[in-house]
Amino acid sequence: MIQKLLFSFLASIVMAVAVAGTVRAEGRLDRIKTTGEVALGFRDSSIPFSYLDDKQQPIGYSMDICRGVVDALKKQLGLPQLKTKLVPVTSSTRIPLVANGTVDLACGSATNNEARQKQVSFAPTMFVTATRFAALKKSNVKDLDDFKGKTVVSTAGTSNIRWLTQVNAEKNLGMRIIPAKDHAEAFLMVGSGRAVAFFMDDVLLAGLAASSRNPDEWMISANAYTLEPYGIIEPKNDPQFKEAVDNAVKAMMKDGTVEKLYNKWFMQAIPPKNINLNLPMSEELKRVFANPTDSPDPAAYK
Repeated sequence: MIQKLLFSFLASIVMAVAVAGTVRAEGRLDRIKTTGEVALGFRDSSIPFSYLDDKQQPIGYSMDICRGVVDALKKQLGLPQLKTKLVPVTSSTRIPLVANGTVDLACGSATNNEARQKQVSFAPTMFVTATRFAALKKSNVKDLDDFKGKTVVSTAGTSNIRWLTQVNAEKNLGMRIIPAKDHAEAFLMVGSGRAVAFFMDDVLLAGLAASSRNPDEWMISANAYTLEPYGIIEPKNDPQFKEAVDNAVKAMMKDGTVEKLYNKWFMQAIPPKNINLNLPMSEELKRVFANPTDSPDPAAYK
């Protein structure tokens, strides 16, 4: 009797382990094919990468690239009716939501770096930017030394605020750093006088300044402090899904689709206020499009 119970117990353990292994082995492609749905994470104010239009619908450069990936998945999986589920994410939630399976791809303005690659993967770089600060011209600030003892802001969960915290300690600047929930809130803090400057990726600062009520009142620092490659966030340790997504992005780079999207979002008037960032493609990005890479090393883009 005891032997039968022991055998039954061991058999149940083996079965549980086998089932758990099957669950772990199931990749995003399998799940997407089973559910007929792919989940895209979007931002609400990462102009012009991923933001809400006047109808509260997510649009932007990154969103268009992600939609191109979805079209490629439809063909690869033989699912012409594949549905897209749109999930709002923030700088703080995007990585956890991709890692835990809530979101399949985070389509925004995420910096690809070594620390993040320990938690998630990235599609080939689709933009290269740099950390700068935006401030009102009347504040008369030009470089880091001008912020000693002053209040500044950056967005929570970003590589920018981590860098800012580090440099504040290294240079003993004594800055009070406020973590804003999103870019729009951070920009508003500077405009309302709660902070002297907003440290963030220069292209995002340019978009916020250009769409503000009085663009001429704003300045963006001449000095660049870090180089930041952007990529769509993918789940880690899912080689089949990564290959499918990466191949789709590379194909769009090769056939000129991504370049057309770049011109659409950076060189033309964009909704909802018809602002034009007028930001020509950098030499660094041209090299990336010619030779796609998902490297997190800033030196790879110089």
